[in-house]
Amino acid sequence: MLGTRSMKGTRPRGIVLHLALIGGVLLSLFPFYWTVVMSTHTTSEIFQFPPKLLPGSHFGENVSALFDNVDFFGSMLNSLIVAGSVTFLVLFFDSLAAFVFAKFHFPGRRALFVIMMGIFMVPAQLQAIPQFVIMARIGWIGSLTALVVPAAANAFGIFWMRQYMKRAIHDELMDASKLDGCGFLRQYWHVALPVVRPGLAFLGIFTFMGQWNDYAWPLIALVNPDQVTLQVALSQLNGVHGTTDYGMVMTGALLALIPLLIVFAVGARQMIADLAKGAIR
Repeated sequence: MLGTRSMKGTRPRGIVLHLALIGGVLLSLFPFYWTVVMSTHTTSEIFQFPPKLLPGSHFGENVSALFDNVDFFGSMLNSLIVAGSVTFLVLFFDSLAAFVFAKFHFPGRRALFVIMMGIFMVPAQLQAIPQFVIMARIGWIGSLTALVVPAAANAFGIFWMRQYMKRAIHDELMDASKLDGCGFLRQYWHVALPVVRPGLAFLGIFTFMGQWNDYAWPLIALVNPDQVTLQVALSQLNGVHGTTDYGMVMTGALLALIPLLIVFAVGARQMIADLAKGAIR
């Protein structure tokens, strides 16, 4: 009887919880749906009241206008090169540094970690001027190298992977690898990386999205308006005195979302699969 009563009591709460989750999902998806709707209408239709809630028939015209006004694919290629290169370098350097901080004891470890956390707290805007001066003296201003090299490692990634490795990699596993004759690099490659793949998947998604959506530093560093990243190129679509073609702008924003959705789907699938394997083990 008690079991039956408890099951009856949990059913309404489960239904309410599922309805709340469904409502949250719909609210989260609405901005994306609204972007799709606006990308299929003209500017005059977008500002109509009541607003149009269903897709229109001007998507092809907006795409054609977008390609005529900016080098969309060239800018997307630049963004892919920058975001992909930075993501790869961050995953390598941050995980390597985090592995040292998490599992090895050396003089000055705590002091270095405190300094790194202090750097983590410095706003990115304060780094723009000295970073620009350094890049200008090296001669990298105007090239994609100025976007990749300064972002090749960051304090957040090291902190995140250090915290993850401290819990995921047990000391007994490290001791066993030492008994088997593994050196530092073999411990990193064969012991640490297979265990922390979910953490790497999250860091990869986070880094790629941050670099893909970065606007301020590419706007400063890429002085040639014909060779810019996608976000800077899309900003050139904004006209003055109310002359912006919002249908074209929203079409550009919609097409720019596609690589992000692909990266998120692949990374999230890898993260969930690795977590499930860990749960089974």
